[in-house]
Amino acid sequence: MATRKAQAVWQGSLKDGQGTMKFGTFEGAFTYASRFEEGTGTNPEELIGAAHAGCFSMSLSSNLGKAGFTPQRIQTQATVYLERVEGKSRITRIHLDCEAQVPGIDNEAFQSIAEAAKSGCPVSAALSAVEITLTARLLTFR
Repeated sequence: MATRKAQAVWQGSLKDGQGTMKFGTFEGAFTYASRFEEGTGTNPEELIGAAHAGCFSMSLSSNLGKAGFTPQRIQTQATVYLERVEGKSRITRIHLDCEAQVPGIDNEAFQSIAEAAKSGCPVSAALSAVEITLTARLLTFR
C-alpha cells in the first residue's frame, strides 16, 4: 500500500504566529484566527474534512460498483465540528452530506450502500473515536 506524507511549519506564538501546511500540490496558510475564529486561511479540521469527503466518495463509488451500479457523480461535503470539551479544543463530530446521481438504483439500496461506505472508508475507520453522521441524497434524473 501507499505511504503518504504532509508537513506543517509553525512560526511564533499561538495567537500571533502563523503556519503553512503542505501536501501534494496543496499549500495553505493557517493562523490562530483561521482555526479558532473566522480568519482567512485554512486549518487542520478543513483538511481532515477534505480527506474524509474524498475517502467517503471513493468508497461509495467502489461499493456501488460492487453492487452493479455506476455513479455518474458523487459530491460530498464534510462538516468537522471543533468544540470546547472540558476546557480543551476537540473534534466532537463529523457530518457527511452527500448527493449522488446513480442510474438504476432505488433509494433504499442507495442508503444501505452509503451507510456501508461511511463505516467502511479508511478515513472513517481512522476517525472512529468521533461521531460520524451521514445525510445521503439520491438525485433523480430528468
